[in-house]
Amino acid sequence: MTTHTLALRDCSYLSFQLPSSSRSRGRSLFNLTFRKPRLSASVSHASKNHSLHARQVDHIWEELRREALEQSEHEPYLASYLYATVLVHPSLERSLAFHLANKLANPTLLSSQLFTLFWETFLEDPYIQEALRADIEAFKERDPACMSYVHGMLNYKGFLACEAHRISHRLWGQGRFALAIALQNRISEVFHVDIHPGAQIGKGVLFDHATGVVIGETAIIGDNVSMLHHVTLGGTGNFSGDRHPRIGDGVLIGAGAILLGSITVGDGAKVGACSLVLIDVPPHTTAVGVPAKILGHDGKSVATAVKDELPALSMDHTSLILDYII
Repeated sequence: MTTHTLALRDCSYLSFQLPSSSRSRGRSLFNLTFRKPRLSASVSHASKNHSLHARQVDHIWEELRREALEQSEHEPYLASYLYATVLVHPSLERSLAFHLANKLANPTLLSSQLFTLFWETFLEDPYIQEALRADIEAFKERDPACMSYVHGMLNYKGFLACEAHRISHRLWGQGRFALAIALQNRISEVFHVDIHPGAQIGKGVLFDHATGVVIGETAIIGDNVSMLHHVTLGGTGNFSGDRHPRIGDGVLIGAGAILLGSITVGDGAKVGACSLVLIDVPPHTTAVGVPAKILGHDGKSVATAVKDELPALSMDHTSLILDYII
């Protein structure tokens, strides 16, 4: 364990501990100085191990740190939390690993163990490094309620559940099934998002609100997908093999939608809220209803979807659906 000391001018001295990975010999000296009305901070660190993005200019991480420092200035009650969670760390990977470890720890699954597992997984997997940054961009760009990168990273349980799943999925691929399932169980308990470790999730994915999302073992989700709460990607039997939906790139799935079986939702398609989808959905069409019917296909609708206008990016839940008559 590495001890970091906070030096407070005109305040009492505080100290806290952060877990250190067995693979890292990093050293951090963290100084926090309060001045009225300004707050300044300096972080010095030396690390033998750097992630792929830490060796480059990481614009998302720099912006996230700037936001955290600014929020510390304006809200002193959050200063210790923001520094311990964000500013004391040398990279986005370490910060997220620390935050996830504290979120998912319990009395028998220790935060120090989880931190080591999470951070080393992030360091070893360039795809996850790229994906988590694309996911951060997704909630910042698509959710108007997201005030900042740091707000989303610390508070959006859909993002946290997705990044924790990426770790469990990597463990599953390594044949570490027991650990992957244990982690998936904690993700479900803490974030109320149940994603089987075998499910494959692309980059730039937004789980908006996320409560009640259930994704089965053989489900595949493409890049730049947006999905709201209480969505189910489920199977339709007890047979083995591909039995869950495959979701293309740029798909938008509305709240409460249920998609069952080995079906395919094409690129740029939209699934209306509370729809029950049991059939394939062609690219750039809309599925709505119980059971779902296809709109925007073969000239049957009043409007035709433009391929370049992906509904997952616009978050447009109502076009075409408003023209649908039951």
